[in-house]
Amino acid sequence: MTMRRSSPWLPVLGAAAVAILIASLGATMTDLGPWYQALKKPSWQPPGWLFGPAWTLIFALAAASGVIAWRNATTDKQREWVIGLFAINGTLNVLWSMLFFRLQRPDWALIEVALLWLSVLVPIIVFARYAKTASALLLPYLAWVTFAAFLNWEIVRLNAPFGGG
Repeated sequence: MTMRRSSPWLPVLGAAAVAILIASLGATMTDLGPWYQALKKPSWQPPGWLFGPAWTLIFALAAASGVIAWRNATTDKQREWVIGLFAINGTLNVLWSMLFFRLQRPDWALIEVALLWLSVLVPIIVFARYAKTASALLLPYLAWVTFAAFLNWEIVRLNAPFGGG
């Protein structure tokens, strides 16, 4: 079965819609209320206002990466991989927010962040075969998740144990 390429804007609109959906789901999971405020955080944690613009830029770059990879894919199978890899990443992104903020389990989120990190690395490697620009656009995302993993680790270290009831 061959995927028809209708409008050249369809992948752009689709990627933008999915990026907005994932960002919105993540935002609804993010509760910066009393529990979060009471956590000990490292002195090197960025100011709260930076997270919104950082994630906006990361999601915009990821959406652009997806469009470029999808357009440069030469087979339907490659295009399915592009969509599948982004679906996995989006799911893991929202799951991290749910674990950390909603379930108040930074320790579980720390385990999950390794999967999130891999879900950014794998597309970088896969897309490099046919869309080097798409790979490069994901590098800030990988850097941010790496930084977030260290921040998550430090929050666990400073506040553990969690889930004691």
